Amino acid sequence: MEKIRPAEIKNLVEYEKVRDEMRRRVIELKQQRRVSVGPNLTLLFENRDTVLFQIHEMTRTERIVADDKIKEEIDAYNALIPDAGELSATLFIEIPELIHMSQEDVHRTVNRFQGLEQGAVSLRIGPHVLAARFEEGHSSEEKMAAVHYLRFAVPAEALALFEAGAAARLVVDHPNYQAEAALPAGVIAELLRDLQTA
Repeated sequence: MEKIRPAEIKNLVEYEKVRDEMRRRVIELKQQRRVSVGPNLTLLFENRDTVLFQIHEMTRTERIVADDKIKEEIDAYNALIPDAGELSATLFIEIPELIHMSQEDVHRTVNRFQGLEQGAVSLRIGPHVLAARFEEGHSSEEKMAAVHYLRFAVPAEALALFEAGAAARLVVDHPNYQAEAALPAGVIAELLRDLQTA
């Protein structure tokens, strides 16, 4: 999938003119790319459109206008665009009751997901178990991040089964959290499009 180029990033004034429409379109798109796995984990599969929107939102929020700073944002977010033969996702640890917790309880609750990046998350397509590869640097032994970026390498044999309609599901098998979710038809259509254009 083609990476974002600096020329595609609108300046702040031009972006404001199209933001509402772009935001509406991307929110609809994300609904077809989001999968909840149990009550506390959600994966949002990223593509070029979701990343382009995120870059625009970051430059808007941070009021970034310098070309070199915009390029830094592009470089950071381009890492979310999947390469050929893979899918890319943002994983969110969602604890709705956090707003009623102390800071200490928040850390303890999120930290129960320590080790999630060590093979606990997989995409299963027919008999193929595709372990998620987490981007490093988002957690430490003391603190687990609530947002992670991950990729699934999809070999040709698994892709052929996926295209042929094989069952696909996300599975989390962690000592403190076990859940799975079948991929809905809309998500499957989006992911097949990603894999065919990457």
